Amino acid sequence: MSLDPVETNPNHYKVVFENDRVRVLEYTDHPGDRTTPHEHPDSVMHTLSSFRRRLHSGDAHRDVEMPTGLTGWLPAQRHAGENIGDTPTHVLFVELKDAVPSGQGVHLGPE
Repeated sequence: MSLDPVETNPNHYKVVFENDRVRVLEYTDHPGDRTTPHEHPDSVMHTLSSFRRRLHSGDAHRDVEMPTGLTGWLPAQRHAGENIGDTPTHVLFVELKDAVPSGQGVHLGPE
């Protein structure tokens, strides 16, 4: 069974960019929405809205409140979540992949 959030919760997660080094996911939901269990590799999270969520892992849970514009490290984890606030959630996740850097050439700007 896949625990890829794009497969387990396609109404909330979508891939907005992917290459051999990273995958960028956009997450959106509305107050009261829930996700099913899924996994994230080590990631960087950037919040595009303020929101409140309850994260569940096994018998444990944690409530988090995030302001707009927060960028932070998200260690690899498995969880489910629910929007317990009164605002929609909008987040970008930059998931890291285990990949060897490509070539030694000089690169300027985005590819």
